[in-house]
Amino acid sequence: MFKKCITPSAMLLFCCLAVNLSANAQSAGRQYSLGFYHGTADTSGYHSSQRDYNIQPTFDLPQGDTTRKQSWLYRKLFREHLLEVNEDDYTFYASILPDLQLGHSSVNNGTWLNTRGVIAGGTIGKNLTFRAEFYENQGKFPGYIDAYGRENSIVPGQGAWKSYSNGKAFDFAYSSALLTYKAGKYFDFQLGYDKNFIGDGYRSMLLSDASFNYPFLKIIANVGRIQYTTMWAQFIDMKYPAASYDNGYRKKWGVFNYLDWNVSKKVSIGLFEAVIWQDSDSSGKRGFDASYINPIVFLRPVEFSVGSPDNALLGLNLKYAPSANSTLYGQFILDEFVFKEITSGTGWWANKFGGQLGFRSNNIFKIKHLNFLTEGNAARPYTYSQRTTLNNYGHYNQPLAHPQGANFVEWLSIADYQYKRLFLRGQITIAQYGLDSAGINYGKNIFESYYTRAEDFGNHVGQGLKTNLTNLQGTVAYLLNPKYNLRLECSVTVRQEKNSAWKNNEFIFQVGLRSSFRQLYYDF
Repeated sequence: MFKKCITPSAMLLFCCLAVNLSANAQSAGRQYSLGFYHGTADTSGYHSSQRDYNIQPTFDLPQGDTTRKQSWLYRKLFREHLLEVNEDDYTFYASILPDLQLGHSSVNNGTWLNTRGVIAGGTIGKNLTFRAEFYENQGKFPGYIDAYGRENSIVPGQGAWKSYSNGKAFDFAYSSALLTYKAGKYFDFQLGYDKNFIGDGYRSMLLSDASFNYPFLKIIANVGRIQYTTMWAQFIDMKYPAASYDNGYRKKWGVFNYLDWNVSKKVSIGLFEAVIWQDSDSSGKRGFDASYINPIVFLRPVEFSVGSPDNALLGLNLKYAPSANSTLYGQFILDEFVFKEITSGTGWWANKFGGQLGFRSNNIFKIKHLNFLTEGNAARPYTYSQRTTLNNYGHYNQPLAHPQGANFVEWLSIADYQYKRLFLRGQITIAQYGLDSAGINYGKNIFESYYTRAEDFGNHVGQGLKTNLTNLQGTVAYLLNPKYNLRLECSVTVRQEKNSAWKNNEFIFQVGLRSSFRQLYYDF
């Protein structure tokens, strides 16, 4: 059997390295669209499958928009950060980030969001880069997000909440920070409290940015066409046991290795490995395991050598660029399996794996700024789950990979178009999954122990209460300031979730003044 194991170790050693932090020196900017980041098809000098949150996203505005005579007020409103300093040996910027929305939900009536955010960042010398953001929020969300938040005690992607407005709304705050340092020609170090993403698609079956922020230390080595990344991270378990104000939520640790090889200008191959382990167990405090300080080795041999019982996953990321603007991409995640059980076709529960296949194109049909993405994602029941939530593939009550967890199949398409400062975006998401029913664990919720599984054999995607989801969203936005994505935005969402037991329909309309480059996922 594909055994799970590993050990924990001393993070103090890494804190000493924190003086040298890191930056992924891939590019000076990252093309951003209203709904998703655009990778590049050319893989010769760029590793597109790992998003660098330290690189400032950019908008390609028409040249005529930049050459007009600009007053100080015009520049601050439409071109620059509120505060900008550019000296030879350092730079600094800071802006206020509002996210103010009003809307209506056919389920939860009037919805609103009042977010006051700030961002500050800059550089010191040529190699040190820093960024910090803070958001204070109160909001009343559409019905399905409100229900998700109450069931899981979190706002999706934004952490825990407390009651507000007589229990009708949520009050929550969160922050992120990233400090980066480029050490010579080959090595980058990165210390952050943020998110990470591995893949070339909209979703990731390996490591996604859909869950909440977490602390991490990352070392990145770039040698020729190869990029090797090791990351150590700490995650929060909110399920087991209940939070204590004396000790806080239970902790767990993760180590991630990712080797990305640009085989040619058209082809790249990525090998992924992750191990999750609990901070303490029946034998006492475990902490961070020194066995996994070594950033070079893949961890399967180490696991076997220490007899670890923890959670290991292997993955593959592939990308092929048939043209300069188009990319075919795919992923495969392997949680656990026994080869003879796969070939027998008996639906053994521990054949836990998932995958992705997608296509994206920028400037499609040779129309500048018309972009399109379509992809399919799927995961077998019980994938990413473990004996307890203390070492499952989750953080803050959300999966670390796909927001649907497991036991699902999904297809989505996104198209967006930019004309000067005007943005149009449309998205359709169709999914089918099997919900738990009558207290039986059918494998969708990765925070349920796989010891409570329904059956050992006969498991298949969609088992349980077979449920269909359709989510349609259209957005129109007018960009005010490209530096921090300040925009006027109007969106309409139509959502239906139904099965043989019930049907939930919701129509959502929202308008607002929004800013920042946060990627928040409500399309589940």
